[in-house]
Amino acid sequence: MSFFKSLLLAIFITLFLTYVLGSSMVEMFDINIYMGDSLIEPLKAISISALVILLLVLVAVAIVMSVFGGIIFVSLLVLGSLAMVAIGVFWPVLLIALVIWLFARDKQPQQA
Repeated sequence: MSFFKSLLLAIFITLFLTYVLGSSMVEMFDINIYMGDSLIEPLKAISISALVILLLVLVAVAIVMSVFGGIIFVSLLVLGSLAMVAIGVFWPVLLIALVIWLFARDKQPQQA
């Protein structure tokens, strides 16, 4: 599954669970949410909490991706530098092997 599909699925599941669990919690504990002096409807209160949770999930995904992205970037830099050092040390051997391969390979006759 691609990253984008996984992200959309996670967002959908987060919104669904927040709505289901939020509505049951509001009904079970008889919670009333006020903003200023006015009572907020339960569905609106749940949607506000779902948006807050969605924002927290997106922030967590961004942090995780940046940390793992940094680790992957550093590991690729280390592997690339090791490859460059290996090529730098063994370039005469690689050059001689390339010349031998060019002269010793089987040549196919060209067809017209």
